[in-house]
Amino acid sequence: MTEKKKLGRNQKDTDDDMINLVDNLNRDDDLKYNRRAFLKTAVGTSVALGVATIPFSVKAMLGMNEKEKERVEIAKLEDLPVGESVTFYYPTEKDPALLIHTVNGDLKAYNSACTHLMCPVFYEKTQDVLLCPCHAGYFDINNGHPKAGPPQRELPLIEIEVENGVVYAVGRQYRHG
Repeated sequence: MTEKKKLGRNQKDTDDDMINLVDNLNRDDDLKYNRRAFLKTAVGTSVALGVATIPFSVKAMLGMNEKEKERVEIAKLEDLPVGESVTFYYPTEKDPALLIHTVNGDLKAYNSACTHLMCPVFYEKTQDVLLCPCHAGYFDINNGHPKAGPPQRELPLIEIEVENGVVYAVGRQYRHG
């Protein structure tokens, strides 16, 4: 009789490669790398990232990151008759904007790049609207909201001030609603 050698737990009594393919599986690894551990890690990471953004959100809500508003002269009020508009650039030389003296006598200013595909927007005096001729997009002159056509977002508002007959751009608002 041949004497069988005593085997420890999880040890195979053969050297056949096909049988020993499962040797790379270890119960400790199964407990360490399972679905529950993955989900715990994913949720923990998500919570940590969410908590990390809180200071930035509070700072933005309190307006602590706002720079000093740059005041840029647009035009003299006497040079802009009722029902006319003038193009200017604000806040940088790459951002075209439009100052409109509406037929009602109000002053309005918006960035003049359409929110659909960035085509130029023009003031249409006869209809008292802002028009994007690329895809027939119409914006309300009073609030910059889209009235017709493909644009879905309103035009960014340029805040203006009039002082001693001169119109100044003093800020820009991105509004959603």
